[in-house]
Amino acid sequence: MNLTELTTALQSSRGFAHKRDIGDVMGALAKALPGGVDDLSQAVAVGDDCAAIPDGDGYLLFAIEGFAPDFVEGMPWFAGYCGVMVNVSDIYAMGGRPMAVVDALWSDGMSPGGEILRGLAEASQRYGVPIVGGHSNNRCQGGQLAVAILGRARKLLTSFNARPGDRLLMAVDLRGSYQEPHPYWNASTSAPAERLRADLELLPALAEEGLCDAAKDISMAGAVGTALMLLECSQVGAVIYLDAIPRPPGVPMLRWLQSFPSYGFVMSVRPELAAAVAARFRARGLACQEVGEVTASPRVMLRCQGEEALLWDVSEQTFIGARADHV
Repeated sequence: MNLTELTTALQSSRGFAHKRDIGDVMGALAKALPGGVDDLSQAVAVGDDCAAIPDGDGYLLFAIEGFAPDFVEGMPWFAGYCGVMVNVSDIYAMGGRPMAVVDALWSDGMSPGGEILRGLAEASQRYGVPIVGGHSNNRCQGGQLAVAILGRARKLLTSFNARPGDRLLMAVDLRGSYQEPHPYWNASTSAPAERLRADLELLPALAEEGLCDAAKDISMAGAVGTALMLLECSQVGAVIYLDAIPRPPGVPMLRWLQSFPSYGFVMSVRPELAAAVAARFRARGLACQEVGEVTASPRVMLRCQGEEALLWDVSEQTFIGARADHV
């Protein structure tokens, strides 16, 4: 697959399509609320991993994740586990620490509800985040799941602070394997719980020490799609070096770029701080590489083996429809 074919495959991928749905939701909210999206008042504009609500000397962080029915039905235990895991990742991606989760579960009796709850409970214990309540309905056809989380940050990492000249870093835990045949790179369920928590603690530490102020956790849009969301929020572009992206041995490039890793973050870091940030992750056995440079131009370019291709021009086409002005 050449770079043009790879770029086209990413643009038409399921992960990109699902993220573009965010723009439709934002448009509907803007029409429905009297003050448009200005009514969604918070510390950062809408489009980040969590809502950030000023609270004393810090911020309350609030987020929610819903899961596709085919995932819940096909992998109920892992769906429950992910209900905690992905929410925890959102909190840490914004420089926070999680406090508690609640879940909403619909099931046909306890099938698959029982397995979902076992997965939720396992992740709750491993990540040290209590389940403090929720909603349940055992009289539904099939299973559905949504999980919300509350956290707190002293200093924020946001998607709105990338600046021209920044270095894009990608940090990922390659000590895992795929949940075959799905695009889920699982480096969590078999890892020591203490290591999971300490690896995540790197993010708020970077924020509080002033080493980084812009980050996003790698979602179902994959590494490149996540970088694109961050860049659109900051109204900048970038050149992304595909060859530099940390990747497990033997995994094809396109599959990896469409993967959701259990531990993965994209950060925009001032150039003089990039080496120090990367060293923090590497010291814990995590892969961390410089994978691009932020540009003032709104064009997001992919570079691989000396070739370049345009992935997106955020000035001409919205991706998630994020607002770059703070509310």
